Amino acid sequence: MNSTTFIANRRAALATLAALAASPAAFAQPWPAKPVKITVAYPPGGVADSVARLLADRLAPVLGQSVVVDNKAGASGSIGLDAVAKAAPDGHSLGFAAISPLVLNPHLGKSPFDPVKDIVPVVSVIASPVLLLGTSALAARDFKALIDAAKARPGAVRWATSGPASLGHIVLEQVKAGTGADITHIPYKGGGQQINDALGGQFEVLSVNAGPAVMGRIKAGKLTSLAVGSPARLEQLPNVPTLAELGLPAANVASVFGLFAPAGTPVAVIERLNAEVNKLLKDKDVLAKIDAADNLPTGGSAADFGKFIANESANNARIIKAAGITAG
Repeated sequence: MNSTTFIANRRAALATLAALAASPAAFAQPWPAKPVKITVAYPPGGVADSVARLLADRLAPVLGQSVVVDNKAGASGSIGLDAVAKAAPDGHSLGFAAISPLVLNPHLGKSPFDPVKDIVPVVSVIASPVLLLGTSALAARDFKALIDAAKARPGAVRWATSGPASLGHIVLEQVKAGTGADITHIPYKGGGQQINDALGGQFEVLSVNAGPAVMGRIKAGKLTSLAVGSPARLEQLPNVPTLAELGLPAANVASVFGLFAPAGTPVAVIERLNAEVNKLLKDKDVLAKIDAADNLPTGGSAADFGKFIANESANNARIIKAAGITAG
């Protein structure tokens, strides 16, 4: 090749590169280019499902594509997030779940994916308060009386949760550690039977996420509110103290739910989704629907959400080890 041909070819190549540089679409496909799927890690009808569908309805118009919800429940949320972890990281596959599959399950050997390497946090969406309730089998009408009763009769007070290493179980272990009370753990496989047995007085205490159905039973006098795990007192239960107010800040936890994506999802997509969801969490109609389900809006940056998850994972690892908690 002579020098004249080389220079001509080089100029042509440079012109082509310049044209490509002036056309971002040549390098990156516009997002979203097709419908976006949100995999909810729990069954239809629950808190996570209702909030995810609210997000899907509101995000579709601003993204210019339909946003569909797919429920994939099982293994305390791990099955749904595993599907997200294995999806193409192109911004069209997202997940909605509590942080438990990332901060609890892995410490019990139950995670089919790497919570650090395979999943990235997009945005924290809601906190679902944990209620500590007394049943008809409990004579105590407040938290102090509960602890006094547990100390007076070690092991006699039975505390039901939705399962071993569930968030309710973590709350119980923190209460025991903070008060020195000897309380018996009664683990259930999920919340349905737990509530039925609570109404029948089969145990004295239970921890459960707040929600309209539970609130209805409290207002009907079938269950007694003793304390709440929440950043602040709940509007519907203004006289019920948080566990932090009761001197147990380590036990004052709530179920935090958020939006997640497969690792490798473009940063620009994560930032766009984070910004859009944060806008939605300031919308009066969205806030009204979140409040109606007894949840609290959270929001914030993806980086802050990631730091929160890392801190919770480290705390839970310590609690699980100290209490000797196993998967079942």
